[in-house]
Amino acid sequence: MNIDRIMFAFAGAMNLLGLVLGYWLHPYGFLLSAFVGLNMFQAAFTGFCPMAMVLKKLGKRPGCAFK
Repeated sequence: MNIDRIMFAFAGAMNLLGLVLGYWLHPYGFLLSAFVGLNMFQAAFTGFCPMAMVLKKLGKRPGCAFK
């Protein structure tokens, strides 16, 4: 798996977790989904993603988005 696929999988899982937390535990759980969405939005324009940098240092090969 390359960095792009790992990032999509992780962001999707965090969005679903935020929805579950917001629905069943507390409305503040929806803030997790908002944070993940905003981070993905800014990464699309700036290319800055801390998790992608960590994965690159761990030896994962970059995809098209995080070269």
